[in-house]
Amino acid sequence: MPLSIVILAAGKGSRMKSRRPKVIHPLAGKPLLQHVIDTSRRLDPQQIVIVVGHEAEQVRETLAGQDCDFVVQREQLGTGHAVQQALASIAPGNDVLVLYGDVPLIREQTLLHLLAQAEEHGSTVCLLSFLADDPTGYGRILRDETGSVIAIVEEKDADDEIRRIRESNSGILMLRGNQAEELLSALDNDNAQGEYYLTDTVKHAVQRQWSVHAVICDDEEELLGVNNQKQLAGLESILRRRRADALMEQGVKLADPARIDIRGEIRVGMDVEINVGCILEGDIELGDGVRIGAHCCLKNVRIGAGTELLSHCVLEDCELGERNSIGPFARIRPQTRTAEQVKVGNFVEIKKSRIGKGSKVNHLAYIGDTEMGERVNIGAGAITCNYDGAYKHQTVIGDDVFVGSDVQLVAPVRVGEGATIGAGATITRDAPAGELTLSRAKQTTIKGWKRPSKKTGE
Repeated sequence: MPLSIVILAAGKGSRMKSRRPKVIHPLAGKPLLQHVIDTSRRLDPQQIVIVVGHEAEQVRETLAGQDCDFVVQREQLGTGHAVQQALASIAPGNDVLVLYGDVPLIREQTLLHLLAQAEEHGSTVCLLSFLADDPTGYGRILRDETGSVIAIVEEKDADDEIRRIRESNSGILMLRGNQAEELLSALDNDNAQGEYYLTDTVKHAVQRQWSVHAVICDDEEELLGVNNQKQLAGLESILRRRRADALMEQGVKLADPARIDIRGEIRVGMDVEINVGCILEGDIELGDGVRIGAHCCLKNVRIGAGTELLSHCVLEDCELGERNSIGPFARIRPQTRTAEQVKVGNFVEIKKSRIGKGSKVNHLAYIGDTEMGERVNIGAGAITCNYDGAYKHQTVIGDDVFVGSDVQLVAPVRVGEGATIGAGATITRDAPAGELTLSRAKQTTIKGWKRPSKKTGE
């Protein structure tokens, strides 16, 4: 049966104490709601419908380009009311899986198991439940002697015997397509809260003698929601641990699994080592034998085999070749690409440049908008002056060039193959290949000069 997924994301989230809607608060580098959408896509649904309400336009803007249908719940009248708003957008006859934009840790495997069990049992309603260590506050699942679900009893309506039941309702459920519209249309708000409860679909299904089944989720952490900043931080810790575990299962050596932040998708080779305090964000690829020192930050980076990052390096949207040595305290900015055996030392910044095989930029240098050949040596304090206040210009440095310390290469400029640039030079015209180019004032010594000093008593 084709599947429609409805994600409820209309709540205000007032306990977050933020002007930002709760479902777009970031978790591991992307909005809470994005995690749920990504998991939903892996189920291959025919459509994803997102029910928005508070700050709906802000949520839409954040999730722009997601190929999802958005439906507005103008009044927050309960979960059942929210799904009712989505009915007109749901393809007729589709099974309906209801998820929550503030429950981001639910796993694909868990939802696939729920759908499979619904199919196996021929369920009209199939719930995802869990055995709570402390069920206080949750609706309890009541079963008959055959194991079929006969009711969900909210805690405020439960007697002492029911309150002792550990099996609790997660809120996630599937409705069989042919009966979904009838069950949702039967919901009313005849209760103390004046709201339409999605869980009342169980009551109406039982009244019609339609099958209701509950699948127990083994991992309670998957079902944790977010209502405040403390809970969001707790989920961050759980997701961090999950991803660290996944890396170690792939053979990565983590100096301390509790001290790594993984906020993206990572592909790794063999014998990769990552020290403490590192942040890996976006799309990351680490080749065989890559070593990352303490407190490095990587975002959308590809690193070749055998390359080592020393501590406190920051890399973004760049690609490093094999057997590079980077850092410590180096910054590699977007659109930079290095070849093999490149050395980038401490307090070096490189931006939008290509660095050739075996070249070295060892310390205290800035290289921007540069095409650098092979076996180039850049001295301490050297910079490319690539910006004239309005436009960026390119510097081209040929193979085997030696650039002395404290040199300024004022772009646009070319340094020919094998050229040497003397220390302290300011190069504003092309430097010819194989020659020494200097730009220095004549050194003068003034004999007998005395340094000024204060008079006695001053």
